[in-house]
Amino acid sequence: MDAKTGFNMQSWTIDYDYIPTMGIGMLKGRNFSREFGADSLSVIINEATAKVLGYDDPIGKRIYSMFDGPGSTKAYTIIGVARNFNFESLHQAVGPLSFFLGKSTGLTSFKVKAANIPGLIKNIEAKWKSMAPGMPFSYRFLDDSFFEMYKDEQRVGKIALIFSILAIMIACLGLFGLAAFIAEQRTKEIGIRKVLGASVQGIVQLLSKDFVRLVLISFVIAAPFAWWAMHRWLQDFAYRVDISWWIFVLAGSIAIFIALATISFQAVRAAITNPVKNLRTE
Repeated sequence: MDAKTGFNMQSWTIDYDYIPTMGIGMLKGRNFSREFGADSLSVIINEATAKVLGYDDPIGKRIYSMFDGPGSTKAYTIIGVARNFNFESLHQAVGPLSFFLGKSTGLTSFKVKAANIPGLIKNIEAKWKSMAPGMPFSYRFLDDSFFEMYKDEQRVGKIALIFSILAIMIACLGLFGLAAFIAEQRTKEIGIRKVLGASVQGIVQLLSKDFVRLVLISFVIAAPFAWWAMHRWLQDFAYRVDISWWIFVLAGSIAIFIALATISFQAVRAAITNPVKNLRTE
């Protein structure tokens, strides 16, 4: 190994039970086993490491690592390839990772039932202090770590949701007022149409089609900007979903439905009004 063939990767010290406890899938090979005494000079790599190494089948191959510190390069035999999993933020691609068999350096992971967490923590703390009285005890739950990792995205999502609801409410109030104004302006026209035999449904459609046209024009203008903004935001993630066309169709349909639901009250009210009352001033 030299500067040309070497590469950086994360190295984790684990025991025999870490991989099955954490549910890490094995793509090839095996986990560390107490039945193999030579596993102290073995290594398990992830798919990203195997891709960097370029082996079709890395099992049995050797890598040289300075796991024990600079200047102490050792050869480790690859006994397994673990499936890639995100051990960092989704903003970053899964990088090379290797597992070495060794003792804990002050960090222990547990998979526990959530029935009695406070009592369990007390027992673990007591055991920790009896085994390492000079080491401070602290703990953290994995879901809390995930929350901390993505709290900015969750905050942005909540803010966007609040402002979206406010924008929809303001838009509905505007549509409601505009529908009332137009219905008042066309009172005489509606009365004449009813006298000539127009149905309630036809008058409602007459008053609604202009609003639907405005919503469609707004959607056509806003959709490209929405796609661009979401596309730019997703570029910050190494792993992201594609923006499907049906999302915009669904959003447009919901917008039209909300607009129709908002103006329907005024439209139906104007359509069922007695035409004699509307025309008696003529």
